[in-house]
Amino acid sequence: MNENYLMRSLMFVPAHNPKLLDSSLRRDADVLLLDIEDSVPVVDKQRARDNIKEFVMRPEAQGKLIFPRVNDRESGELLKDLYQLTIPGITGFMYPKSNKEEDVYFVGKLLETIEYEKNIPVGTFKLIPLIETAGAIVEIKEICTACTRVVAVAFGCEDYVTDLGGKHDAGGQSIFYARNAIVNAARAAGVLPIDTVHIKVHDLVDLEKNLILTKNLGFEGMLVLNPKELPLVNQYFSPSEEEVTWAEEMVRLTAEAKAEGKGVAVKDGKFIGPPMLKMAEKILNKSRKIKENTRNQV
Repeated sequence: MNENYLMRSLMFVPAHNPKLLDSSLRRDADVLLLDIEDSVPVVDKQRARDNIKEFVMRPEAQGKLIFPRVNDRESGELLKDLYQLTIPGITGFMYPKSNKEEDVYFVGKLLETIEYEKNIPVGTFKLIPLIETAGAIVEIKEICTACTRVVAVAFGCEDYVTDLGGKHDAGGQSIFYARNAIVNAARAAGVLPIDTVHIKVHDLVDLEKNLILTKNLGFEGMLVLNPKELPLVNQYFSPSEEEVTWAEEMVRLTAEAKAEGKGVAVKDGKFIGPPMLKMAEKILNKSRKIKENTRNQV
């Protein structure tokens, strides 16, 4: 189940920069997106790959979700990225410029070939397509279902707005449709929807406004550029104490009703239907994953 992946915060780390790689291990990001693409000059891409290979061997990196952001299929770098980094310690890959179903299917098949050649179980390495164009939004449902490796899909708003010919307004109206489309397609396909980066990295008030909207829309987590954003991001994508208490009560009342031979439980005069129970179970599952993740970091 993709919901077993804890993905509240996914932080980009330029993989050619040893200092930033070192500091990332002291941060509370659920997923480390070790970047080999946009933030890495062409002359440093091999250095980035070599750094990642050393990075995943470190004791502090064990058990972390690590998804390098590789280069796209037109770059001439993708095969080197995937062949060198299909190694223990890597959970999967973020694939940029996922414009259509064929792009994700292609990467999935390339990984399958590499896994066969290296005698690695097929399907070991997962994928997070990055949605960055208007065309990708049009084909978002197909992208989410293009390959069984897809565990999440993430939004890259700046490239999207540029492709759209629009403007990233303060209220987020220009990206509201795209956010909705991504959430609906991802949830329908059973993959996790991840919201775009917050580019005003020093404006935590604005970040909080975005987080309120993002959580209400149904996103599971957010891409992060700056470590100072992590506490707020993790907070908003974690169940509150009130939510956990409510969920525990829903599960308890449902179990009691079943034990007593009642068809349905009632709370404050309202029926506890299957959707409420399902929501409660999701909340409790996420709460458990957060506690496990916290214990593993101690």
